[in-house]
Amino acid sequence: MPLPTIIVPGYLETAIAYRQLEQSLVQLGIPTITVPLKRRDWLPTIGGRPVTPIVQQIDRTVKQMLQQHNSPQVNLIGHSAGGWISRIYLGEQPYAARGQVISSCWKAYPLVANLITLGTPHISQERWTRWNLDFVTNNYPGAFYKDVRYVCVAGKTIFGARKPGCWLAYSSYQLTCGQGNTWGDGITPIAAAHLEGAENIVIAGVRHSPRSPGIWYGSPEPLQAWMQYLL
Repeated sequence: MPLPTIIVPGYLETAIAYRQLEQSLVQLGIPTITVPLKRRDWLPTIGGRPVTPIVQQIDRTVKQMLQQHNSPQVNLIGHSAGGWISRIYLGEQPYAARGQVISSCWKAYPLVANLITLGTPHISQERWTRWNLDFVTNNYPGAFYKDVRYVCVAGKTIFGARKPGCWLAYSSYQLTCGQGNTWGDGITPIAAAHLEGAENIVIAGVRHSPRSPGIWYGSPEPLQAWMQYLL
């Protein structure tokens, strides 16, 4: 029986956007739920402020699934920012934000078998997100917990360039990894979406968000490339 699986939404995203992915996994026999985030839940985190309210909701959802399925562990699927926020949740260090020490420390790594990140920017040059990402990188570099399998999925879809149709990708890649002329999913460059020591995957043709036109990481065909880690 596959472990229960929890989808962690990307920044400012709601659970509704992941309903199709959730249903696809359930149809494959994988009990799945999305952290029940609403747009207003993200408001306290805007401007690089602590993501503590999101991590607390992840924790409640994990505990719910462990109890409901009488399981010792879960899988986490973190889309975009949901991936690095999940890495905070796994960790043992008190989460401090902009010099303010917060006593919250979830130490959830024994509860997680697999962490799959989809288009997650694991690094950033952008000043509003850099503090949080530096906290993760400095405390939990790479595939940090050896008993957790990290699977990092990147998209090779749009090459960033200073020309029509590629400007958004160029700007986003530049803010993320410091280089605009590179490949990515239109928002996250491949260079930022992978972690040292993880099982790193590149899928051609996928766009960043479930709200993007065309296919994204959770669409039926790309799903075939990474769902094996949940079975």
